Amino acid sequence: MKIGFLTGCLGNKELDEVIDFAFRTGFQALEVTSRHLGMDKMDRDDAESLKSKLSEKGIVLSSIAHYTNFLAMDPEVHRTQIKRAVDVASMLEVDVVCSLVGVAPEGADKSKVLREQAAGHWQPLADYAADRGIKIAFENWYRTLIENLEHWRICFDSITRDNVGLNFDPSHLHWLGIDYLASVDEFGHRIFHTHAKDTEIKTEKLKRLGCLSPGWWRYVIPGFGGIDWGQYISRLRAIRYEGSLSIEHEDGTFGPEEGLQKGYCYLSRFV
Repeated sequence: MKIGFLTGCLGNKELDEVIDFAFRTGFQALEVTSRHLGMDKMDRDDAESLKSKLSEKGIVLSSIAHYTNFLAMDPEVHRTQIKRAVDVASMLEVDVVCSLVGVAPEGADKSKVLREQAAGHWQPLADYAADRGIKIAFENWYRTLIENLEHWRICFDSITRDNVGLNFDPSHLHWLGIDYLASVDEFGHRIFHTHAKDTEIKTEKLKRLGCLSPGWWRYVIPGFGGIDWGQYISRLRAIRYEGSLSIEHEDGTFGPEEGLQKGYCYLSRFV
């Protein structure tokens, strides 16, 4: 298992600078955004050059990250983008594309949208990726259509391809009160990638405001919240997960570099 990070938090830096930072800090993997890759313009020569740079630094690409919402854009444009992400992943010899299954309008029935809109949209994309040996990993962000485990079942029953799975993020489950450890046990065969992000629960505010009010939880760097990373990583090992722990930095108390460094130091205890 390797420790990496999602490059989006360093969006003001060029990819070469991101790679150099990762190398200096000790990271072994990068979940690189489509923007950092210059995905639309990348050709095979560019891919070979990037692979060479990464190899020199001892860094692998854990996934190509393209987090867009097909329900809020032209679906055909989205299909073109995802196919391009799959093609670039193939050129770079990366076997996972991370994305969002879709973010439904406020108040929509997520189960219904999954069955009636998302399945039909993603099925041909899953087929396209499978034909090229690429897996699609949906992040279980609570605002998307796969907020809870029942939604996960509907998603995997409706998109009938084994190469469709999860970019598993325990931080979203933790504050929702969903057992993230039992979720690993149940859906381990669908975990293709994982975000390393923690959640701080502000118990005193929760007791005053209740769970329907905002402000009682926040995303933090691993080790600064309530996730039991030792147990979580142990469960990942039990399902034979051999991918990366990709830090998704959304902790406003740390700058990008500092937060990533602290996350790396903490996770290194377990990896």
